[in-house]
Amino acid sequence: MGKIKCVVWDLDNTVWDGALTEGEVTLKSDIVDIIRELDKRGILQSVCSKNDAGYTMEKLKEFGIDEYFLYPQINWNPKSENIRTICKSFNFGIDAIAFVDDQQFELDEVSFNIPEVLCINAENADAIPDMDEFIPLYITEDSKNRRHLYMNDIVRNDEESRFEGTSEEFLSTLGMRFIIRRAQKEDLKRVEELTVRTHQLNSTGTVYSFDELNEMIGSDKYEVIVVQLTDKYGDYGKIGVSVIEKEEGKWHLKMLLMSCRVMSKGVGSVLLKYIVNSAMDSNVKLYADFISTDRNRIMYVTYKFTGFREISKNGDVIQLVSEAEKPFKYPDYIDVDADIEF
Repeated sequence: MGKIKCVVWDLDNTVWDGALTEGEVTLKSDIVDIIRELDKRGILQSVCSKNDAGYTMEKLKEFGIDEYFLYPQINWNPKSENIRTICKSFNFGIDAIAFVDDQQFELDEVSFNIPEVLCINAENADAIPDMDEFIPLYITEDSKNRRHLYMNDIVRNDEESRFEGTSEEFLSTLGMRFIIRRAQKEDLKRVEELTVRTHQLNSTGTVYSFDELNEMIGSDKYEVIVVQLTDKYGDYGKIGVSVIEKEEGKWHLKMLLMSCRVMSKGVGSVLLKYIVNSAMDSNVKLYADFISTDRNRIMYVTYKFTGFREISKNGDVIQLVSEAEKPFKYPDYIDVDADIEF
């Protein structure tokens, strides 16, 4: 079991004492302390409860904790079905989810249908903050702001659902700024966190430690690039990383990743196109590693659509080479701001 990205809470006799359909309920202060602590760590949270949605949300607001729960699923559907909906909304792997409930039947139903989910009986909830799955490597500024970043995403997605026009037309209204720069030491905790947390848009699944990254940024042999994205709704935080090993006449792209949160924003290939263009400007041959996993096929497709061809395979490592003949243009709806001179 890896690190948990989202905790899904039952409510009746879990977050509060009592059942809402049977009368008054009392908030469990110890559980609220845990919810707040997880939030500080950058662990997102949601609700899966068999109750009336309107009345339940009113009660959460009354208790002042509604803002902690994103994409709440309050209905009478099977909880495994609701957890899948929550997972899809966050665009997480299902094994990044934990579920807390006081009813063993509900825990068993979820375990049977989604065995990858970490199920915890509410009577053991006090142990959650000390479990390894809930202890991040670092608590960065992006971690602390993660819930708010996702809340901004909900606003964006809501506006997009009401927008009358094409996806590109909507994206052009956002004023997106894609900032590419060399990683500095103060970026490295977040960079390491991204390599640990990102699976779908990760070309190799490689996890670089802080010390390894720190050694790289001090070496002429490597380029560690970090990407930040902003738009009219705010800052997405640091959402992309690449590691390039440089040799005479060639560059070797050892890792390329983008946060899953930006998959629908039309920016997935921008960093790769920037690196291809920079290699052409520097008159060097560009190679890239790719290691296939059960989640990252989209990265392989991104390489292929950006003009890469397979040339060899060594174990699990596929080596590709760029065959681009002219520089790529970036989408009109993105302002690419790069300050790197290779």
